[in-house]
Amino acid sequence: MEALVNPDRRSLHQRILDDVQGRILSGDWPPGHRIPFEHELTAQYGCSRMTVSKVLNQLARAGLIERRRRSGSFVLRPHSQSAVLEIRDIMTEVQALGLAYRFEIVERAKRRRATRADLDRLHLERKVPVLDLNCLHFAGKEPFCHEERLINLDAVPEADAETFAERAPGPWLVERVPWSTAEHRIQAIGANPVTAAALGIAEGTACLLIERRTWGAEQPITHVRLTYPGNGHELVAHFAPART
Repeated sequence: MEALVNPDRRSLHQRILDDVQGRILSGDWPPGHRIPFEHELTAQYGCSRMTVSKVLNQLARAGLIERRRRSGSFVLRPHSQSAVLEIRDIMTEVQALGLAYRFEIVERAKRRRATRADLDRLHLERKVPVLDLNCLHFAGKEPFCHEERLINLDAVPEADAETFAERAPGPWLVERVPWSTAEHRIQAIGANPVTAAALGIAEGTACLLIERRTWGAEQPITHVRLTYPGNGHELVAHFAPART
């Protein structure tokens, strides 16, 4: 049973996540430390075991802990280098180049039940209704970025009726659904036939692919693939020395 008293107004999921993550990042729980078992955290926070399990799964996806069957969850040693990427509006990227921005919805699939591939993209285990969007962003007259986005309609039901005629899906979601966690994966790829046709480049041309997942307090919101022609985009990360 979920605790009813929550004076700081955070969801219980977020409070547990902040507490556990804070102890890991502060060094209070060093690499190799076994964090409390699910039933111990359940008793400590007065919540359901499902809530605790979702928090631990989220920490595992973020690479902070490793979950071992029957042994518990353990703090992982951090990677030697890491960078945090902002969730930036593509319109802002284009305007920073001094070019006019526009976007268009190339294809919008009808609302459907999630397929196995959709569940893998969203990191979900149960089937939910989803919205599948294919978009193209322009810098001046030239294609700038190809966007393939999947939205969890359980998390954002109002997206089903949205036309995205005035706002691209990314900033529209940021305005309406608070996200608590994001994951970026960056790859160098060769353009597949669909992306090559959308961006007006030859199939196999080197491209930069950014895959992003965002989560709300307790569930995935969206998964997006953003593909940029490799000769026209770069990633810049600002960072400071880590504290010992």
